[in-house]
Amino acid sequence: MLAEGLNKIPLDDISKKIVSLGFNCVRLTWPVAFATNGSLFSLTVENSFKNLGLNQALAGIEKYNPNFPKLTIVRAYQEVVMNLEKNNVMVILDNHISKPGWCCNINDGNGFFGDTYFDPELWRLGLANMAAMFKDQKNVVGMSLRNELRGHHENAQIWEGYIREGTAIIANINPNALVIISGLHFDLDLSALHIPLAHVADRNKLLFEIHQYGVSFGDGWESSNPNDFCGKFKKTFHDTAGFVMDRYPLFLSEFGGDLRGTNKNDNRFLNCMFGVIAELDLDWSLWSLQGSYYLREGTVDMEEMYGVLDKDWNQIRSPSFMERIHAIQPQHQGPSNISKGPYKIIFHPTSGLCINETYKFDPIRLAPCNGAEKWDYTPDKAIMLKDSLFGLQAVAMGKAPELDIDCDIRPNAKWEMISASGMHLSTNLPNNGDRVCLDVNQNGVLVTNSCICLKGDSSCDPSSQWFKIIELQLYEKK
Repeated sequence: MLAEGLNKIPLDDISKKIVSLGFNCVRLTWPVAFATNGSLFSLTVENSFKNLGLNQALAGIEKYNPNFPKLTIVRAYQEVVMNLEKNNVMVILDNHISKPGWCCNINDGNGFFGDTYFDPELWRLGLANMAAMFKDQKNVVGMSLRNELRGHHENAQIWEGYIREGTAIIANINPNALVIISGLHFDLDLSALHIPLAHVADRNKLLFEIHQYGVSFGDGWESSNPNDFCGKFKKTFHDTAGFVMDRYPLFLSEFGGDLRGTNKNDNRFLNCMFGVIAELDLDWSLWSLQGSYYLREGTVDMEEMYGVLDKDWNQIRSPSFMERIHAIQPQHQGPSNISKGPYKIIFHPTSGLCINETYKFDPIRLAPCNGAEKWDYTPDKAIMLKDSLFGLQAVAMGKAPELDIDCDIRPNAKWEMISASGMHLSTNLPNNGDRVCLDVNQNGVLVTNSCICLKGDSSCDPSSQWFKIIELQLYEKK
């Protein structure tokens, strides 16, 4: 019930790391017992850790955050939220579970209303107590009703009824807070919303959340052709969640993977997921920041291989992954403090880079997406520099494409998005008409090569040839 990492480095250092990494919000978990069990209200951090035999972790907290051991766990939670506010970081209060512990398992008794540990009355009380506790905390911008509803008892009609109740509780106490609503089946499925919700308090404050992981599809990413499976994933994502964006905001409140880079299933999932996030300009939250846990599933000081930070909370676990994260942090579409666009950028999900600064590089290569080159993708399928006569044209196998004119009549300048993933940009060579795809070599230089892994073969990796043409259009808020 204490935010992780306080045994590794000072709280203010953690908050500043969050900001330095480009994040602006923390999804901070809490269990129902934390907000409803009177015996816990007087429990101090020191006694909580001693009760669990976590003496080494407690010693670390005493060293790095010496004011915390004597605080109650409730007060310690408030201190974390206030420190995040001091560092201009927003907070979403996430009711993650009822009984404190690791989440989630289909049989853990915490999955759905009425389960062993999931008492609806206590859940209502917990929402009310947390809404009241933080209603004047300016950086608390939202509350999620419940994380990853799941289990043998889940039911769409029951779910909808509790959505109404939970939303009304929060809206009555803190009408400024967003109310964030999880789908069913471990928050993989919002398809019940194909029938719009009715009689829900303050619909303008509703935000629906969805989770996505490679493991959610078993070993499908590794055992299938990546293009075929990415296409299947994109369709499933639209059918179970993406369609919601026609009526409500959608929040990808968890996604992530093993950041050691050795998990083929996660690697393939992330390559596809980054393309989806960029294309839809999704708001998202990455699981996770923490490099370790005080205690997880009986293991003391367990390392989190999905964590942005290393086990000591000092270094970035994967700088290359964070480069990809930085590429999807900027907003691409919608209301903003500035006006920008319309134009397109060409994003390479595997590297987190874009086709960039074409006038300065010869040959054309990838570079960071901030200040990315502006492009148009015309109805004739030409990739044109914005407001120019120059377009991208294939030259020869293994050679870099070039910028030239007359793209409307040259077959080597018609770039089609092919394969089930929709991320291969393909054209024909000028001399022999051979079909090639845009690719990138080990030096980050754009080249055209034979298209690979278009379908069927599960052993090959097409990710170097995956590109996404992204619409960028921001307009000033009114």
